[in-house]
Amino acid sequence: MLFGKNKAENPAQPAPQQATGAYIFDTTAADFEQTVLAASMERPVVVDFWAPWCGPCKQLGPILEKTVNAANGAVLMAKIDIDQNQELAAALRIQSIPTVYAFFQGRPVDAFQGAVPESQIKAFIDKLVHLAKQNAPDAIDIPEALKGAAQEIANGDFATAQAIYSHILTQDPHNIQAYVGLVRATIAAGELEQAKQLIDNAPPEISKQAAFAEAKTALELVQQKPSTPLDALIKKLEAAPDDHELRFDLATAQFADGNREEAIANLLEIVRRNRAWNEEAARKQLVRFFEAMGHADPLTVESRKKLSSILFS
Repeated sequence: MLFGKNKAENPAQPAPQQATGAYIFDTTAADFEQTVLAASMERPVVVDFWAPWCGPCKQLGPILEKTVNAANGAVLMAKIDIDQNQELAAALRIQSIPTVYAFFQGRPVDAFQGAVPESQIKAFIDKLVHLAKQNAPDAIDIPEALKGAAQEIANGDFATAQAIYSHILTQDPHNIQAYVGLVRATIAAGELEQAKQLIDNAPPEISKQAAFAEAKTALELVQQKPSTPLDALIKKLEAAPDDHELRFDLATAQFADGNREEAIANLLEIVRRNRAWNEEAARKQLVRFFEAMGHADPLTVESRKKLSSILFS
């Protein structure tokens, strides 16, 4: 598709596409050298040249973004609107769009044009990932390292998990899974001040992600832990089982101590007995628990079903 052809035929311009994902960003001629050429010294950067009036661009863009995001940070992607960056497009001899370039170590290493099949896009990205690994033989396998860190958290070895996540971040500073994992492991280790510093100093690319918001909520809930010891709260509740405020405090303390199932059970019990208590405080706290655990967590999924059963029975 030659520049301006469809643009002239379709004067009504649709809203520009927005870059989506932790590894995808919009770029202009003004910052091309920094965001593409300099960044490509560490890992490949895919550059998608597109325009709002380009139909094939709308087909290619989402598939390309999905494939780049699936690479978990091994590859970055810059989106360049040629209407807003005509001089840059001309300098790079972009004759038609969509055109996709791949830069690595400051120079173009591959390219293609048109809305190609998803299988071809995957092969294109896989080739770049392989190229990067060849040039960094000591680099860790990030997907495997993430699995290993998650297992260490499950085993209760938070120090090892922190070390793995930190190692990943030295290779991929914007890896959202590693950053959030580090925050969660730090919270689990009881190092709340360090976790707060990680939250406060998170890179903008990470702080905008939903998973980061979940980790932030997790820290806030731990910081809300009642001052009364857990054993004392349990004994008090045994003596006054109808005291919803006491049960609420116990649930908060249990969640802060990692006893998630017991905490959720106590909040569900409040909802079952009196949903409207304290302006539905128990239900709202459950929603925060779910956010802190992550909406895909099996316990979150199971507990949501229990909550729905109580609310709509």
